[in-house]
Amino acid sequence: MSEVCATAVPAVPVVLAGARGHGRWHLANIRRLQDEGLVRLVGICEPTPLTEEEFGAGPPAQSADLGALLDSTKARVAVISTPIPTHTDLALTAAGRGVHVLLEKPPAPSYAEFRRMADGVAGAGVACQIGFQSLGSHALPAIRELIADGAIGTLEGVGGAGAWARDEAYYRRAPWAGRRRLHGADVVDGALTNPLAHAVSTALALAGAARAEDVETIVTELWRANAIEADDTSCVRITTAQGRPVTVAATLCAERPREPYVVVHGSRGRITFWYKQDRVLLQRVGQGPQEYVYGRTDLLENLVGHLTAGSALLAPPDATGAFMRVVEAIRLAPDPAPLPDAAWRLVPGGHRRVVPGVETVVEAAADTLALYSELAAPWAAPHEASTR
Repeated sequence: MSEVCATAVPAVPVVLAGARGHGRWHLANIRRLQDEGLVRLVGICEPTPLTEEEFGAGPPAQSADLGALLDSTKARVAVISTPIPTHTDLALTAAGRGVHVLLEKPPAPSYAEFRRMADGVAGAGVACQIGFQSLGSHALPAIRELIADGAIGTLEGVGGAGAWARDEAYYRRAPWAGRRRLHGADVVDGALTNPLAHAVSTALALAGAARAEDVETIVTELWRANAIEADDTSCVRITTAQGRPVTVAATLCAERPREPYVVVHGSRGRITFWYKQDRVLLQRVGQGPQEYVYGRTDLLENLVGHLTAGSALLAPPDATGAFMRVVEAIRLAPDPAPLPDAAWRLVPGGHRRVVPGVETVVEAAADTLALYSELAAPWAAPHEASTR
């Protein structure tokens, strides 16, 4: 059910910056909400306009200049799904015109850029939502309630696991793909900071450590099987201000890709949350397992509800500050080390590198809250860890 009654307020005019790549998802989502009468797509910002074949008949106004497009369309919301290094400047372009922002994750390639963005939009008095869609899951408040009620005993830590597969074309999809920096600017497009960033942000949220000040220390281990700058097989352990470990492991080199998940460890049980499916498994000492599936509030719909009905934002910048501390730790860590040739192989066809057995190591890290090196992964030497 929509957060906003379509008959109560006029549709909110929206501009989409970045309608190709992941932007196609946003375009489809905007169209869905437009059909419900909540928003109205009034403009698309792309260096090269979308063709009629890409958009369909009757595209809205298009321009390569976001500021000019916002001025001409009188948009109230800008959805920004552009290359990572452009996020801060485009968000501030919108904020400077009083336009509210839905900013795709990761919100920035460095903590300094994140702060410049977050402080800028706050100073402009506009709302900003960061595109961590999993933070809109109704499972999160349900899991927090279970933790608070002592369903799994004392909270001991949170793990996260993501085992996906990406072929070589994935790293050729854009000039910034798989880069740590480009033309002197930070990018930090690694497994934990972009494709599996939701595992990190969701784990931190369930650990009660979403804000920057909730993080005490961060240890990273960054590896790559592919011929890229960034990491494609990595793990991180965050120690929260409460002294709890949050360990997230990820790879883009899985032989058998699996649904990513977050697992909350308690003294008398655990809660596993498959965040893309909004599915929760509760396991407790002395009781049978219980499984639940929850709904989800779309983040653009939530932003519209915030503007029109005063709904609280689900993913404001402050709720992603701890995630950005992780991005910063990865940015400042030594460049990812190449895995030994013996650790990976090409799948038949020769367009994808896999690390045999890596799925097991990823899941073991989430299960035990240990780093790869502590799990004696044959390719993960302890001296490669970086502490911040």
